[in-house]
Amino acid sequence: MPDFLYFCSMEAIIRTDIRKLTAEELKQVLSSWGEPAFRSRQIFEWIWQKSASDFDAMTNLSLPLRLQLNQHFEILVIREEVRQISLDGTVKTRFILHDGHKIESVLIPVPEDNRFTVCVSTQVGCSLTCKFCATGQMKRVRNLEPAEIYDQFVLVNQQCRELFGHGLTNIVYMGMGEPLLAYSSTMESIAMLTESWGLQLSPQRITVSTAGIAKMIRRMADDQTKVNLALSLHAADDRKREEIMPINEQNNLEVLMDSIAYFYQKTGNRISYEYIAFDQFNLGQQDAQNLASLCRRFPVKVNIIEYNPVDGTSFARASEQEVNQFARYLRQKEIMVTVRKSRGKDIDAACGQLANKEKPMV
Repeated sequence: MPDFLYFCSMEAIIRTDIRKLTAEELKQVLSSWGEPAFRSRQIFEWIWQKSASDFDAMTNLSLPLRLQLNQHFEILVIREEVRQISLDGTVKTRFILHDGHKIESVLIPVPEDNRFTVCVSTQVGCSLTCKFCATGQMKRVRNLEPAEIYDQFVLVNQQCRELFGHGLTNIVYMGMGEPLLAYSSTMESIAMLTESWGLQLSPQRITVSTAGIAKMIRRMADDQTKVNLALSLHAADDRKREEIMPINEQNNLEVLMDSIAYFYQKTGNRISYEYIAFDQFNLGQQDAQNLASLCRRFPVKVNIIEYNPVDGTSFARASEQEVNQFARYLRQKEIMVTVRKSRGKDIDAACGQLANKEKPMV
């Protein structure tokens, strides 16, 4: 007998999060209770299409069934703990999980372009120790459950409608943690967001950003994922990249480029390089030439990002002149380049800053 059915049959019932059950497992539970098969579809619709947070909301179920569900299961939704709103409209939220751990999500509104993006986390903390990142100063505690990633979209989408009168248009897996080191949670959450039984969003609205885990990029390709891929590059030669991103020692640029080329050949999905502009570090002439060389192997867009300084690091924001000169060189090489201004400068905008604070902010 499966564990979840065993627990359901015990005198002292151990409640589990119903969102951990597959449709087939839920159907087995309901069958053991004498419920028809279509009940599992109804419950799945409440959970994944209507984002129900308690069983009492499931009004097309009988009262006895709702009571039985409450007795055996729970829905462990994440809860908003702290919200910071920047003068530029950026909203950063610290969420608290059922076990007390904290994560964060960021809403980035660009109303003039009708673009409203949420940046979601995939791990509590991170194991990669990138030198410029606030999350890199935290140890990795655990991967998020797929439903905890799904919840970030749902709750920030509510924020977006409340504050801007518009739903989210894009999702970026670029918050706390490395999405490809939480691979199953990342991909299962994408299914919850995109499948017919879920929120039915277009995969082309989703971008998964990675610091560069070559074998997992290849696995994404083999799994025929339909989402876009972004590489957090930040330096275009191995020496500099290893200096700021230790992961490059096991996943050097040659290995990474081969894996991304494989991903593009298998999927044809859009690829971008994220490139934070650090003062006097990665914007020189040789850096520009190295980056241009990396952009020749397949179609790629480069996003140059203004740095949000993080306490405890030695990195500083590059000057506008330095950034513009760097971008101009790339454009002369016919490379698609976007220069993104830093958002939320007046709040804890850098990844991991808010979640790493001990006391709530008001």
